[in-house]
Amino acid sequence: MQSNDKLQSVSQADYGDQYRDHCLSMYLAYVGSADSISDRRHSANSFFLTVNTALLGITGYLQNAGADLLWLVAIAGMVLSYTWWRLINSYRSLNTAKFQVIHEIEQQLPFAPYDAEWEQLERGQEAKIHTPFSKVEAWVPIVFMTLHAVAFLMIVVTYFYGKPF
Repeated sequence: MQSNDKLQSVSQADYGDQYRDHCLSMYLAYVGSADSISDRRHSANSFFLTVNTALLGITGYLQNAGADLLWLVAIAGMVLSYTWWRLINSYRSLNTAKFQVIHEIEQQLPFAPYDAEWEQLERGQEAKIHTPFSKVEAWVPIVFMTLHAVAFLMIVVTYFYGKPF
């Protein structure tokens, strides 16, 4: 883990008597912000899952109805799935940075529970022990992107050849 020279901007001697108490308060607030990121990621995943499922349902329904602009729904689903995939990767990098800072802060505390937990999980390097959630969740939008692409191909083939697969 690389050290962050900006983490400790004021020495304990320069700060004063409440240095340790304020450090602990800031640590707790920072851990809370990491939890908040996870909550936002969960909400985003729920939103994208719901919308993608609805788009696939609409595609199936409208394909039977013979709608002319159905290909737009499939393209919208592909774009939405790609956006979802990018968002997951953004949350992953943000959480990685936050937990690196948490591990650095823990070096200044009498105990380091997050770092100890991560060590127990082989720092996510051994899939038999632990696969980080963000690596697993990134596959879901890829699956939806593929389903939307297949729907798009079926729509195009049906439009040009008059019969579905």
